[in-house]
Amino acid sequence: MTGRRPVVVALGTVDPALVTGVLGDSVEFVAQPGPEELAKADGAIVRADAVVDAALLARAPRLRVLARTGVGVDLVDVDEAGARGIAVVITPDSGTRAVAEGVLAQALHLVKRLAPLTRVVREGRWAERAGIAVGDLDGATIGIIGYGRIGRRVGELAAAFGMRVLAHDPFSPPPAEVDCPDLGELAGASDLLTLHVPLTGATHHLVDAGFLRRTRPGAILVNCGRGGLLDLDAALAALRSGRLGGIGLDVFDPEPPPHHPLFDHPNVVLTPHLMGLTRRATAATFAAAARGVTDVLAGRRPAALANPDWRPAGTATTEET
Repeated sequence: MTGRRPVVVALGTVDPALVTGVLGDSVEFVAQPGPEELAKADGAIVRADAVVDAALLARAPRLRVLARTGVGVDLVDVDEAGARGIAVVITPDSGTRAVAEGVLAQALHLVKRLAPLTRVVREGRWAERAGIAVGDLDGATIGIIGYGRIGRRVGELAAAFGMRVLAHDPFSPPPAEVDCPDLGELAGASDLLTLHVPLTGATHHLVDAGFLRRTRPGAILVNCGRGGLLDLDAALAALRSGRLGGIGLDVFDPEPPPHHPLFDHPNVVLTPHLMGLTRRATAATFAAAARGVTDVLAGRRPAALANPDWRPAGTATTEET
């Protein structure tokens, strides 16, 4: 890099104030890169909605690192990046607690019937309050599908509310005390279901009509994981039939989503993929992404990678040492 400062670009909206302090004065950060800046870029900070495919990578031949603000890399061609020697950094810890709180926030909104109760007061229909059944988390069962960092934190919060915790993970079995290997059994036993598995070919529309037929009548479903995990048509049918009592969505496929009739249902709460972007979590996420970029540019291995086989140039493999 002798003779010029490394160039780091934003792919998606990135507030320079959140990353420049970590990147330092020795790096040139470009928040709105054009073709020329992209061609010179040594690194990139990548938002969730940014598509990083082979065509984009071909326009950025100097790239050494992509730092994703989050953990989902379904819009990033990780294989192509790896083939080009590009490290794909992820930031798995910074938003964990914020997303878990978002799950409980949406669940409480639906279980405690906050929207219809607000309308009763606002519209002067106090006498109708007894007709709105308010539920409980205490004593209810939560079924957590995907028991990684966020799933485990959701379980901790749910237990604090007095909930029974069950968990299913198709990739890594949860601890025996919460493990429910049969997904259909989990669906039938849970008053609240929450989705936290990665989006893959095997998990696309994991929650479909067949799954929903097995849910406990009146169950609440929350998806703060990936939009593609849920079949919206099937979810709407389950709501209309009473099989589901409410749905909370923070994620969609695609984003931003086209309007769906599900969005108009009174027992639905919607947020625009922001549960992991609280003030504190946002600052931590972007700082972690920027640290990942500086690590790679300095020849260090970053804390978390979507392509764990990547290693800094000049580093010997285990077999070579």
